[in-house]
Amino acid sequence: MRSSKDSSIEEISRYSAARHARPSLPHAFMIQLRVIYALLMREIHTRYGRENIGFLWVIGEPILFCAGVAIVWTAIRPSHEHGLQMTAMVISGYVPLTMWRHTYSRSIKAYEVNSSLLFHRLVTPLDIILARIILEAAGAILAGALVVAGALYLNYMEVPESWFFVYLGMGFCTFFSFGFAIILAALTERSDILEKAMAVLSYLSLPLSGAFVMTDWIPPRYRWILEYSPLANSIEMIRYGCFGMKVIPHYSVPFLLFSCTLLFMIGLYLTLRVRPHINIS
Repeated sequence: MRSSKDSSIEEISRYSAARHARPSLPHAFMIQLRVIYALLMREIHTRYGRENIGFLWVIGEPILFCAGVAIVWTAIRPSHEHGLQMTAMVISGYVPLTMWRHTYSRSIKAYEVNSSLLFHRLVTPLDIILARIILEAAGAILAGALVVAGALYLNYMEVPESWFFVYLGMGFCTFFSFGFAIILAALTERSDILEKAMAVLSYLSLPLSGAFVMTDWIPPRYRWILEYSPLANSIEMIRYGCFGMKVIPHYSVPFLLFSCTLLFMIGLYLTLRVRPHINIS
């Protein structure tokens, strides 16, 4: 009996064979979407298998991180700081932070561990990295939604003032995470030093994320540091959606559009030129 993993590989091969038919642009686009979907299914079955709760660990792992941190901070800190609910502060900051950390951690050496897939004609490095980070981003978003629902149900968090800004902030956070991850995937394929250094750099960059502090709480002469952080801008927007006029947010939509788009374009440029650096085995 064929496994789901084998079926995914055969599905990729079938889509690869369609290249000889010279499909139209819309048809070619749909083929690539199916390739990415097949890679997603392969990634899920390879990583989680069928034992225990299987693919539900896509959501379960981020829930453990987000809910665990929220519970600890709620237990050891005052219920309100600066007039804001501590639980809401932690959740609104740690969910985007978890998405960013999980997407870039899965991008490190992503091509090396999946190099055998590049023997299929239509599988490209971009397909590989997109499948990985889409899985991580979707897991973090769903986990965050469940944690928020639990906090709302237990009255540890009030209903956000504006869901629009919450969704918009998460959208920018996802856009930034994608751009950062595809850049890191290409660079770590060229540099082993960067691969080792990211474990340290990720912790040193935590203060730049704005996950546990509002920019307005920082002395004015240091605020520019977070104002030039796309992740901190995204979190400020999410918190404005959560707390409304209770906070003074520091974010810029033009800056977010420019910085996230620039990162993504740089990532695409590097990804299109990374193949010669991949050791296909």
